Amino acid sequence: MALIKEVRGFIPIIGSDSYLAENATIVGEVICGKQCSFWFNSVVRGDVNYIKMGDKVNVQDGAVIHGTYEKSPTNIGNNVSIGHQAMVHGCTIKDNVLVGMGAIIMDDCVIGENSIIAAGAVLSARTIVEPGSVYAGVPAKKIKDTDQKLVEGEINRIANNYVKYSSWYT
Repeated sequence: MALIKEVRGFIPIIGSDSYLAENATIVGEVICGKQCSFWFNSVVRGDVNYIKMGDKVNVQDGAVIHGTYEKSPTNIGNNVSIGHQAMVHGCTIKDNVLVGMGAIIMDDCVIGENSIIAAGAVLSARTIVEPGSVYAGVPAKKIKDTDQKLVEGEINRIANNYVKYSSWYT
């Protein structure tokens, strides 16, 4: 069973039809919507600030979501995939976003809807990703616009697949 832990009087609220791997950790002021999934060794730590997630968010293996005390909460929209071993810290991620494996998104970044953060990208604090963009590199920079093929073939495909994958475990 996943570790769900109260911290500072806050108990995580997990939406219906969500999957939690046995060694996922979700603590403190965390609220997530329906059809979310928290995979093996993922950590969602709402101890120092809140973390709010919409529907159909998948937090893949080894990913960490956190915030900064009294400064930067984390807000994640709907239909968002957080790739394996990504770090999402004190930022805002809008709807329909793919965060690639090993990417790092730092405090006060805002990721616009229908965007992709490439695997291994590092977004330094306060980076603003305009909607419909692909960002890559260290430090991350815009490399192109997303088109309908990328939105459907990557962002939506991966989010939908993780809803399907979670059904295999329940």
